[in-house]
Amino acid sequence: MAELPLDAPKPEQVSHGGKDTQVPKQDEERLKKWFIGSIDQGTTTTRFLIFDGTGTPIASHQMEFKQIYLHSGWIDHDPVEIVQTVETCIEEATKEFTKKGYSVSDIKAIGLSTQRETTVLWDSETGELLHSAIAWPDTRTQHIVRELKERKGADKLQDICGLPLSTYPSSVKLIWMLRNVDKVRKAYDEGRLAFGTIDTWLLFNLNGKDKKLHITDVTNASRTMFVNLHNLEYDSTVLDFFELDPKKIKLPKIVPCSDPNAFGSMASGPLKGVKITGCLGDQSAALVGQKGFSPGMAKNTYGTGCFLLYNVGEKPVMSHHGLLATVGYHFGGKRKPVYALEGSIAVAGSAVQFLRNNFKFIEASPDINELAATVKDNGGCVFVTAFSGLFAPYWIDDANGTIFGITQFTERGHIARATMEATCFQTKAILDAMEKDSGHKLAQLAVDGGMSNSELCMQTQADLIGIPVDRPVMRETTSLGAAIAAGFAVDVWKEFEELKEINKEDHTVFKPQISKEASSKLYKRWERAVEMSKGWLDSDDYPLSS
Repeated sequence: MAELPLDAPKPEQVSHGGKDTQVPKQDEERLKKWFIGSIDQGTTTTRFLIFDGTGTPIASHQMEFKQIYLHSGWIDHDPVEIVQTVETCIEEATKEFTKKGYSVSDIKAIGLSTQRETTVLWDSETGELLHSAIAWPDTRTQHIVRELKERKGADKLQDICGLPLSTYPSSVKLIWMLRNVDKVRKAYDEGRLAFGTIDTWLLFNLNGKDKKLHITDVTNASRTMFVNLHNLEYDSTVLDFFELDPKKIKLPKIVPCSDPNAFGSMASGPLKGVKITGCLGDQSAALVGQKGFSPGMAKNTYGTGCFLLYNVGEKPVMSHHGLLATVGYHFGGKRKPVYALEGSIAVAGSAVQFLRNNFKFIEASPDINELAATVKDNGGCVFVTAFSGLFAPYWIDDANGTIFGITQFTERGHIARATMEATCFQTKAILDAMEKDSGHKLAQLAVDGGMSNSELCMQTQADLIGIPVDRPVMRETTSLGAAIAAGFAVDVWKEFEELKEINKEDHTVFKPQISKEASSKLYKRWERAVEMSKGWLDSDDYPLSS
């Protein structure tokens, strides 16, 4: 049986700098005096970084927050705790910044990136939360999705909004709360229901709960299912399909990702008065942070989930092979919105956390690499990490997490290795679908996110997809993308060309080191495991109301 090699040659260290490509000295010195704050509010952690104008992080602070699992398949977040973690991270990173001799007045603006489809509802008159946030991987809406798929017009939705009916988008989370939470239904009936994703909720709170500021950017808005991807406005056909009356629900105003005034400013804390001038969904922020500004460029972020975005240019491309169409970014002004094809994997880093928290295999998430390296291969184990069903390109709602190939020979290291490989296999499936949709094979994959720190994982990825994997030395690209959007709004940068040297030094490139035949054999075994994981999850088995 062909296996992925343990003792492979070391990846190449590549420096992209050079005498002819360096930023002019006077410009570099100018940029080092400009600072941008960046809020990166993710699925399991919140962080705040302060970058200088060369894209170098000067100070940072990070916190985890609680994941609430009330029932199997349910994942809630406390929106109040999320706000508190943002405020604490800003406070602590700013302390570090000033201790290094910098002044708060040097911070020109703040950018914001957030987890996307996670849904928050509150009273538009009082600001009172009406329910905990339902997080994007949550699967309690499975029965609603099945019902909606039978409704007239269901087959037309994806051509309008780019997203398939699944448990993933914000729309079905809203419908669940309307059906199951009395306070939500009452607020809706009385026209007091404010809807938002995490960006809208944070902007409302960071601006001192300013009722006038109910806003979202195009990248987050495109994840709700309510937005027409062609004109980037709320679509009446889609709202009618979900039986939503726009007069009874307050939907946030949609604006570009970079704007000097739309997002308001900090109402309190050490950065009080500093404007928030950039806002993107986290995966779009990572595309910007990787400087994926040209059609054909792609990035893969290995975070709690794993998300591959492929720039398709200024017109949306509707997938016929299981991918999503979405907004990549829109920097406003005379610039047109840029669209992307996306492959979404629900479980990546969260599978590592599962081994840490539930099985106690490791003490800290980075230890997964050392544990996986205790064995030479996966020992025949395949772990389909379908904790929330399977997302792109499969869209299998009734799959469940399943480990195949366990024998008396199986050790913890085999399961650790199979856990990392699961994300790599799904990435290959997404790249295959993107090649079919776009008609082009990707030449190289840019990567970032927590799991990309593992050389074993990234070498495995290169082996399975058969193309080089390019990892930057500074991997906080989501935070960097939010900072870039904010910086454009206040003229730290004016053209994308000015960003070409940011975070380009000393990349690591992982090249494929096994044959195509060996890779194909491994992938076929994965595909068999995916087929066998279907049909385990039935929404009738679990409580469906709060």
